[in-house]
Amino acid sequence: GSIGRREPASPHLKSELAIVAGIAKATLPAHPLWRWDDWTADYGAVRDLIARTYPDQFHDMSARMNQPGGFYRGNPAHEREWKTESGKAEFTVPAVLNSNGLTEEPGRYTLVTLRSNDQFNTTIYGHSDRLRGLEGSRMIVLMSPVDMDEAGLSEGQPVTLATDSGDGLRREVAGLAVTPYDLPRRCLAGYFPELNALIPLSHYDQLSKTPAAKGIPVRIEPGRGKASPNSPIG
Repeated sequence: GSIGRREPASPHLKSELAIVAGIAKATLPAHPLWRWDDWTADYGAVRDLIARTYPDQFHDMSARMNQPGGFYRGNPAHEREWKTESGKAEFTVPAVLNSNGLTEEPGRYTLVTLRSNDQFNTTIYGHSDRLRGLEGSRMIVLMSPVDMDEAGLSEGQPVTLATDSGDGLRREVAGLAVTPYDLPRRCLAGYFPELNALIPLSHYDQLSKTPAAKGIPVRIEPGRGKASPNSPIG
């Protein structure tokens, strides 16, 4: 199943399932099929529901998940199985490269939020981002060295990122250390969920409704507080 290896930092900490089920229980009317408490108490019951909902991929999930190496769900693209009318892989061309409706302005950057290799959703297991060769604090903002020079910023300098969406609401994250990185001009990058506060609720994908975390318009302001600089892995 899902068993933690360390003592919880607080008796008040809740699992993601407990949080989601708790919100649902408090929001929705009671229903005999919605067994929020049972699902929170037994993850196996949740896996059984997944197996019933997606039997082709997750049949006997609770039993198969414990076999060495787990189990293979299958990947149609890997098998060259294209579920399209033509039976072939189909590519689409975006109508615009910038879909947030904002134009380029002096001092405006596009922020992309990222996950590290030792992260699952909002759970952070470590501070060694081997994918990008970074070690240490996650309170950083990655920036092109050319943009750093143009903006008069130095490595490790504390800055504040403020959303520049034009809706009149103040959104900011302070205490970020400027970190040089090979990025395109006018693009910044930082970690999720630390920078979630910068995403306007009105910015989301039209189909999935997920937040537009890969295209956040921001400005760089003088930092407040002490930043924790990152360092490359040697």
